Amino acid sequence: MDRRSPLGEFLTARRARLSPEGVGLPRYGERRRVPGLRREELAMLAGVSVGYYTRLEQGQSLNASAEVLDAIATALRLTTAEREHLHVLSTRTSHRSGPAAPHEEHASAELCTLLAAMGRVPALVVGRRNDVLAWNRAGHALLAGHTDLASPDDPDTRPNLSRLVFLDAHTRALHRDWPAKARAVVGNLRILTARNPEDARLAALVGELAIRSPEFAALWAGHTVEPCGRDVYDLAHPVVGDLTVTQQTFHVPQEPHQSLVTFTTEPGSASSTALAVLQQACGIGEGHGRGGPGESRGTRPYPCSAVGAAPSRDPDRGAEG
Repeated sequence: MDRRSPLGEFLTARRARLSPEGVGLPRYGERRRVPGLRREELAMLAGVSVGYYTRLEQGQSLNASAEVLDAIATALRLTTAEREHLHVLSTRTSHRSGPAAPHEEHASAELCTLLAAMGRVPALVVGRRNDVLAWNRAGHALLAGHTDLASPDDPDTRPNLSRLVFLDAHTRALHRDWPAKARAVVGNLRILTARNPEDARLAALVGELAIRSPEFAALWAGHTVEPCGRDVYDLAHPVVGDLTVTQQTFHVPQEPHQSLVTFTTEPGSASSTALAVLQQACGIGEGHGRGGPGESRGTRPYPCSAVGAAPSRDPDRGAEG
């Protein structure tokens, strides 16, 4: 296997973030040639031989037992998500056969019906590469009103959430704490690549982002692992100004690589009012047919941007802070 295997890179990165003092080991005051723990120190903490651990980092040992991986995870003080990531990397590395031609993804008719039924709740369906497979009009208006409403219908034009966060000025300006959003996207993308190591299109996405965004490249090198679940984001929307939304991600049982993502606001809050103004500005809930993801093709982006809830920010301006 490649010496720089994903498993080896992850172990090295996590070992580098620990200090001898942090795990109860003496430093002895000598200069250390590597950041964090040495391999022999980590091996001692995990109760495995130095040679075995070295071969594991170098990708020369296959099929490590669950017990050994758990011992290493404990020594590295991994979070629950990182521990699961370690097991996934070990399994995928030992069975990796190289990039394969990806299959096209589509949101099922049942999911599209669910999106339509959600009406005023901004929602979208995301695929295995963070592609937007479908969204309702509320989700489109909240996150990406500057894009074509029907773009998810075409695999060649559908938006990708990771690409939007790092390469799209409108999305960058939307998030008041863009660095936090960027870290969350990278943490989730790490999980996706570990679960789908043979997806050539996913690998190409990572390569594109690493080349075009120095910020992505720096975050990617840190091997952050964090699954999408529940997050709270402060947005600066170009139509209605500031609002705070809670993002929740639900996995779709029938499609294990797809997720339903929803955005809600605190009832009775200023954010709830802002979201209602946005929906009114975009004509949501005013009898636009079936209300599905492609219900209003041809609607121009932010059709009522003159609605005076708050002055819009310059969409080409960079992130704050």
